[in-house]
Amino acid sequence: MSEQELSTEKTILEAAKKVFLDKGFDGARMQEIADEAGINKALLHYYFRSKDKLFDAIFEEAFKQFLPNISEIMVSDRSIEEKVRAFVGHYIDMLQNNPYLPVFVIRELQRKPDTILEILKKSKINPIQVAVILKQQTEGGQIIDISLPHLIVNMIGLCVFPFIGRPIIEGFLFNNNTEAYNAFLLERKTLVADFILNAIKLK
Repeated sequence: MSEQELSTEKTILEAAKKVFLDKGFDGARMQEIADEAGINKALLHYYFRSKDKLFDAIFEEAFKQFLPNISEIMVSDRSIEEKVRAFVGHYIDMLQNNPYLPVFVIRELQRKPDTILEILKKSKINPIQVAVILKQQTEGGQIIDISLPHLIVNMIGLCVFPFIGRPIIEGFLFNNNTEAYNAFLLERKTLVADFILNAIKLK
């Protein structure tokens, strides 16, 4: 693929993200995406034959950027505190850069749950390896005995909900003040990590 083709594809993907975020998957139209990208609909169909293909490309791109970094964090020699803080910080940063992703994930889980499983299988994340490291730190008296699924789900849930619930949180709690909402997200990098660490450390 030439540089011009890569540039056009990138422009299409960015336009699609915006339209999907504004209209939702069902409400988005290929013509709207073409207009947002500044191209004609025929050219859009040349790169992506359908809205589903375009959605899949955006979804996989975001996950492929995110998963390697998380994998590196979890299997590194860092302490459990460093891992939790790095995981939470990176996850919230990723969601701020890709605010459409939580909605995409929910839709994809309902539409094609095997897609996410296939992406995870292709990543370098080895849950068994991570579980072994967690067990070692448990036996070493650093943290309480907690299973890996509970730890991961707790961290992800606390990070993701503010993005899924943004209309309510920003509109009701911050009176539609986007600056205040963004400051709230920044604070959560520390708050969520502290909350998780206080929950798993030995008393």
